[in-house]
Amino acid sequence: MDLNTATSPSGPAPGTRSPRIIAVANQKGGVGKTTTTVSVGAAAAELGHRVLIIDLDPQGNASTGLGINPRSLTSTMYDVIINQIPLDDAIEASIVKNLFIAPSNLDLAGAEIELVPAMSRESRLKNAIAAVANDFDIVLIDCPPSLGLLTINAFAAASEVMVPIQCEYYALEGLGQLLRNVTLVQRNLNPTLEVSTIVLVMFDARTKLAAQVAKEVRAHFHEKVCRTVIPRTVRLSEAPSFGQPITVYAPTSRGAIAYRDLALEVAGARTPV
Repeated sequence: MDLNTATSPSGPAPGTRSPRIIAVANQKGGVGKTTTTVSVGAAAAELGHRVLIIDLDPQGNASTGLGINPRSLTSTMYDVIINQIPLDDAIEASIVKNLFIAPSNLDLAGAEIELVPAMSRESRLKNAIAAVANDFDIVLIDCPPSLGLLTINAFAAASEVMVPIQCEYYALEGLGQLLRNVTLVQRNLNPTLEVSTIVLVMFDARTKLAAQVAKEVRAHFHEKVCRTVIPRTVRLSEAPSFGQPITVYAPTSRGAIAYRDLALEVAGARTPV
């Protein structure tokens, strides 16, 4: 895909950007990680940012959530990570202006094993992103729900980690290991990496538990916790089955409004040039 001729907002020409690269990670499944990646990406694109989502989860939910058919793909993140094809060759335009996706499918499930004996196994993604990063303002990496080599690749490539946390019992369970892995990557692979953002998701205002969890998370992480809280809504659950981000599927819903507010916090309003 020629990123220099693809639809882009007015502003800095491709090749002059200094992008933010954000890994969206939580080793627990079902915590809204992919929904957050896709929704923040779509909302940031609405703001005028040029956004790339990298689907590094073999389940491919970020890809299907943006209307990509995994059976029709000729190049995926498996080919980028294992066969080291240019990332540019795997990038697809989405239905949202300014939003692009580097898709994955189940082929990526074997990458964890295939990477073990590979040279420079932790830096495959970093090297791939470097060739296209300046064509984007924001790169969001949707990590798998594990702390294996794919997630390590994401941490080695990223400058920041965003962690969605469910407003439910055991919300902080296992988070310590994630933070320890971030520290290990800082020491050995990527000294600039930091956990920059904690996002409270699946908040049910009808329950005391949700408020208690939110209070506990804020007590632990202080200013890293975003002011915006993402509500639990049916619309957010429905949107992926239609291959659309919530900002397209139900643009006036509570979920869409919350993710637009979150995008403003995370990405910021676009700076005029």
